[in-house]
Amino acid sequence: MKKEQVYFLLIILVSILIPTVVAYLILGPQNVFKFDVDVSFLPTFHAILNSSTAVLLITGYILIRNRIIRLHRICMITASVLSLTFLISYVIYHSVEGATEFGGEGTIRSVYFFILISHIILAVVILPLVLTTLYRGLTGNFPKHKKIARWTLPIWLYVAITGVIVYMMIRPYY
Repeated sequence: MKKEQVYFLLIILVSILIPTVVAYLILGPQNVFKFDVDVSFLPTFHAILNSSTAVLLITGYILIRNRIIRLHRICMITASVLSLTFLISYVIYHSVEGATEFGGEGTIRSVYFFILISHIILAVVILPLVLTTLYRGLTGNFPKHKKIARWTLPIWLYVAITGVIVYMMIRPYY
């Protein structure tokens, strides 16, 4: 098996495993893990991570359009590290707290669920896209990197921004 095939197999496995674990934590039995730890600060931390990721993605895009490759790479790797930090922290939070119910009513409830559902679906989609884009960029396969990055950037940016919007909308119910 070629080295690239191994990496893509790993990307597929991670892209299936992570959403499965997160779905279980959200939809499965609540408060399974009884840890005596205060994680109430984590939703705000998640919003900060998502906002920072969005800023880095936009900055990285501007940098690559201006052919400032080294800084573009730093921005994109940092955005990836922040997203990974978010994911780990999100799993920790939901392992302890379970799901938070949205208490809004009427039109705002429909708006909230539209944003939330699109955010969740695209968060699952973005994982293999980010991993593949990173792999291609870091291994120097720039034609394929550029081709997939055109899809990755807008979806990743949408997920980061809607993550903050979802947080702002559900914040009163924590």
